[in-house]
Amino acid sequence: MTSEKLTAAQQLHAQEQRDESQRYAFLLDWSTRLGVLALLLAFASYVFGILPPHVPLDQLPSLWNLPVDSYLQRTATPAGWGWLALAFHGDLSNLVGIGLLAGSSIAPLLGLMLLYAKRKDWVYAVICVVIFAVLLLAASGLLTGGH
Repeated sequence: MTSEKLTAAQQLHAQEQRDESQRYAFLLDWSTRLGVLALLLAFASYVFGILPPHVPLDQLPSLWNLPVDSYLQRTATPAGWGWLALAFHGDLSNLVGIGLLAGSSIAPLLGLMLLYAKRKDWVYAVICVVIFAVLLLAASGLLTGGH
């Protein structure tokens, strides 16, 4: 179907879809770039000794074969979101980049949510809110199943 044969409503709908996809792509692009940059900076800070490691390198070989619970206990590394308190240690700072990459879809989702709310397209805005709530619930650790 050529653009001459499209109705005004179809043209408006096509423009709205382009706006949505461009906003989502732009925000996803920048949020993933931020995550990759955080990973690179964390790696460099660890390799060049800018940030001290939480677990000294000479202790790692004796700890690698331990079960996770024992490793966490022997190294005084917290489970769950407790790693945030140790994010300024070289060996754990990479988790910041991993967290940013894992959550890189949140910024585009919020961008779409605002776009839909501005248009008063409440069905799609509510869908975005529900997806955002599910992501927050999953990240919270409340649904760990006893782990």
